[in-house]
Amino acid sequence: MKVLIGGGSGFVGRELTRLLKNKGHEVTVISRQPGPGKITWTELESSGLPACDGAVNLAGENLMNPLRWWNESYKKDLYSSRIDTTKALSSAIASSSSPPHSWVLVSGVACYQPSLTAQYTEDSEWKPFDLLSKLVKEWEAAAELPEDVAKTTKQVVIRPGAVLGRDGGAIKQMWLPFWLGVGGTLGSGRQPFPWIHVTDLAGIIAHFLETPQSEAPPTQQQVYNGVAPSLDTNYDFTKEFGGFCGGRRCFLCPGL
Repeated sequence: MKVLIGGGSGFVGRELTRLLKNKGHEVTVISRQPGPGKITWTELESSGLPACDGAVNLAGENLMNPLRWWNESYKKDLYSSRIDTTKALSSAIASSSSPPHSWVLVSGVACYQPSLTAQYTEDSEWKPFDLLSKLVKEWEAAAELPEDVAKTTKQVVIRPGAVLGRDGGAIKQMWLPFWLGVGGTLGSGRQPFPWIHVTDLAGIIAHFLETPQSEAPPTQQQVYNGVAPSLDTNYDFTKEFGGFCGGRRCFLCPGL
């Protein structure tokens, strides 16, 4: 199977690429920089979709970039890096004479309003209530294919929680503060903390790429929440992570 991965050089993309190659699949990464096994976003837009059986978009500016201020420029990059790349891939798929059988977008659970009591499923109705939920709404809309293309291309949206793993994601950003003893629980600590390990997320994506359709796929997006089954809070996570870092969890960060 040939798989095209937008943002394949990132944290989740590296894990997915490793998994797919270990399974014997061929992977091409869409990147900002050219290189072996890569095409650029400019090449995608000018030359169209290369031959592939499945396509995935993981591209997006890091939400926890410690080198960026949370200002209008950063917010604009959060949007454009996700929505523009998703539009580019969905447009290339729609214009292809031989579109892939699977098209997977990885968005996020930020669409669900945090609650101490509500339990959300993929069927839960929701409306944008802040910057990130608005982003998810536009992001997923950008991935939708025309109905005639959707008759043959399976559309899957995976909404993961915080992606955890040794080599990147949330852990990479939190490791140093906790190791130095300046990390801690946010506010009351009762905030829900949905999460997933990067290996599990890569496995979910690979499953949808590899699973053939027994019948024509629905023309709507199939949405799946990619989170661990445990109902953890910010306190639960910071307690465990602080213990892993040698008991270094000294601060209670005030809530806003």
